[in-house]
Amino acid sequence: MNEKPDKAQRERIAILGGGTWGCTLAVLLDRRAHEVRIWDFDPKVVESLLETRVPAKLPHLELPETVAISNDLAEVADGATVIVLVVPSVGMRTTAKALREARPDDGTLLYVICTKGLDKNTYQTMSQVVLEVLGESVRERLGVLSGPSHAEEVARSAPTTVTAAAYKPETARRIQATFFNPTFRVYTHDDILGVEIGAAVKNVIAIAAGICDGLGMGDNAKAALITRGLAEMMRLGRKMGVRDQTLAGLAGMGDLITTCMSPYGRNRAVGMQIGRGRKLKDILAGMEQVAEGVRTTKSVHTLARRRGIEMPITEQCYRVLFRGKSPARAVQDLMRRAAKEEGG
Repeated sequence: MNEKPDKAQRERIAILGGGTWGCTLAVLLDRRAHEVRIWDFDPKVVESLLETRVPAKLPHLELPETVAISNDLAEVADGATVIVLVVPSVGMRTTAKALREARPDDGTLLYVICTKGLDKNTYQTMSQVVLEVLGESVRERLGVLSGPSHAEEVARSAPTTVTAAAYKPETARRIQATFFNPTFRVYTHDDILGVEIGAAVKNVIAIAAGICDGLGMGDNAKAALITRGLAEMMRLGRKMGVRDQTLAGLAGMGDLITTCMSPYGRNRAVGMQIGRGRKLKDILAGMEQVAEGVRTTKSVHTLARRRGIEMPITEQCYRVLFRGKSPARAVQDLMRRAAKEEGG
């Protein structure tokens, strides 16, 4: 596929969320010759981007002058053909409500969710939250974009491959056509719930992986944790009607590997500091960017308990984060569990 789309393929895109991922996607889409606008709820973020054209945490990424930036949601959404939602999960419901008021759905808008996480109160995925707020009429025009895609690497055009999942195949293909370029390869998928579950659970396992690194446990432990973390992800997925094949793909195993191994991962970084003895509240107080896995650990833990699913890594991660359990003791308890077949 060419770097720039044919004239008929060009979209007017509103990106809701001016963080590192939102800005990275803005540059990527601008290079595809789409008309791009960025909105953020925080006036300070907008002011900084207007002044410097550079995201605070990505100093090597400069927003071109062709990308508009505003704190006015109605202005950014006006005339858009595509809405890209990149706000933190905790703000998705509020943003969707604000969007509903600022730009009522006209039956043609495409919605692309790029946020990974679960609603902290309802445990819904982000697409479920948006559907609840905007209504079932948008289902066929709603999709998610997910996979192993750290902004730091996408921003410098490092080869990246992701998945566009939607309820309707034509919608997934439209997302694919919108984002696809020679360094950002997009596959299509029809298991939107599976893609979102993989994207959420991998952040929990990434915190556990960081704890292993903080404790200096080595590659053997990390490999086992990633593999058994995937098994937990699949157990939860099956209970929710998700296909194993989805979670063995880019949005599950692929993103899990990247998040657990990369130095860029915020969730792994949180875990590493905990493994080294710091308290969660002190770590979060010093973070400017969101580590979605912290909130998601509570949500996944609750889902597992309610559905009777055995997720021992998630359980121990929850106890370390929110019950004050020693990371070293959590590892001991995982290793001392009763012997069983690997498939169990």
